[in-house]
Amino acid sequence: MAFSSFLSLSLCFLVLFNGCFAQIEQVTLRNRLPQQHRFQTECSLDNLNAQEPSQRIQSEAGFSEYWDENDDEFQCAGVALVRHTIQRRGILLPYYTNAPQLIYVVQGHGVHGAVISGCPETYQSGSSSQFRNRRTQERNRDQHQKVRPIREGDVVAVPAGVAQWIYNKGDSDLVLVVLHDTLNEANQLDLNAREFYLAGNPQEQGDESRRQSRRSQGDESRRRQGQGQSQRGQKLQGFNDGRGRIVEAQDELRLISPESQDDEGEERRQQGRDNGIEETLCTLRLKYNIGDPESADIYNPRAGRITSLNSHTFPVLRRLQLSAERGFLYQNAFVAPFYNLNSNSLVYGLRGNGRIQVVNDNGDNVFDGELREGQALIVPQNFVEVKKAGDEGFEWVAFKTNDNAIVNPLAGQNSFIQALPLDVLANSFNLNREEAQRLKNNRQEQRLFSSNSRSQRRGSRD
Repeated sequence: MAFSSFLSLSLCFLVLFNGCFAQIEQVTLRNRLPQQHRFQTECSLDNLNAQEPSQRIQSEAGFSEYWDENDDEFQCAGVALVRHTIQRRGILLPYYTNAPQLIYVVQGHGVHGAVISGCPETYQSGSSSQFRNRRTQERNRDQHQKVRPIREGDVVAVPAGVAQWIYNKGDSDLVLVVLHDTLNEANQLDLNAREFYLAGNPQEQGDESRRQSRRSQGDESRRRQGQGQSQRGQKLQGFNDGRGRIVEAQDELRLISPESQDDEGEERRQQGRDNGIEETLCTLRLKYNIGDPESADIYNPRAGRITSLNSHTFPVLRRLQLSAERGFLYQNAFVAPFYNLNSNSLVYGLRGNGRIQVVNDNGDNVFDGELREGQALIVPQNFVEVKKAGDEGFEWVAFKTNDNAIVNPLAGQNSFIQALPLDVLANSFNLNREEAQRLKNNRQEQRLFSSNSRSQRRGSRD
């Protein structure tokens, strides 16, 4: 009953404020592509859908799943979504994209490497004292740019054009959800997410005509180059390489890593430091964990928790103009009606299931359904949204197209209702003062509301 009443109330809010949202000034540095690109697909969406991947590409050591980026909802938000499942000892080949990316680690743990142009290789496999006989030892040395251990709950930020690779060092699958912000000003191409692979030949997967074309080009190239270097050239150019974009390492990777250093602890100590001096392009912190319960920004022991990640806590997001939110609801608890003031949102179901309702500026219900694990839902800017967990609870991650996304709750503590003077509230909804008083003070919880019955928490994940 409480869930239905708040949804009805949110419908009223949308009718009252129809046409007013556009006048709210965005407190942000968000830069998007010119309007002629922004509105190639109008955001006049009568229905939203919980979407699943439309394409699956199998590789040697895993598979990649792609949502349809040409769908009207994805076009409206200006984003694309990919999910990679990397098996044990699998390597997602080095690649870069035309748009900034946020990567969320759904499960597993591994290693992420980013190659930033012009930055030094600061990880080295020995000092001069350890390699006195350089001629015999030089070939055993290695040096590379920084690598980062990643685990469940990590958000990894990757600027446009930065090459990256990912390795699964665990025993279970490493599952990653990747958001591409194709509408970002860093993308000077079109609204398609483009992956430029620097190794292998994944572009040929699933396209026999392209494979035949590349084989013929390879034959001609080998005739020109001669047999002496054809074998090495063939490997470098990926001819006849059918392993795909996720390949299996022959042995465990030997990576240079400061094992004695508490990498997670060091990043936590540095978080929040952003004076423009100590953080340069080469020393950008590219990961932040939002999965741990102690990182929650909002916590209700009877309802759940929410962790928000923006450019204030994770400065690299200012460059990407993106942010994220991690939510956890107990059984039958729900999130009070709210809207995103200055961003579109992509909600991805992590575990359990939740009922979500979304209404547009006309007060029309454009989505009223279930979002399950592995599904994605686009919620356009200013559309009011309500979430309610099912019997198994509900966990999600939301990617938002603003580095400082602002949420405006419509009920509960610090909400629109509580901010209104009592007489304004009474006259707006045709209530007497006593009814208005009850409405205003009905809920003192902030954003997360418990169910009418006693909440059943899933202690195994808290």
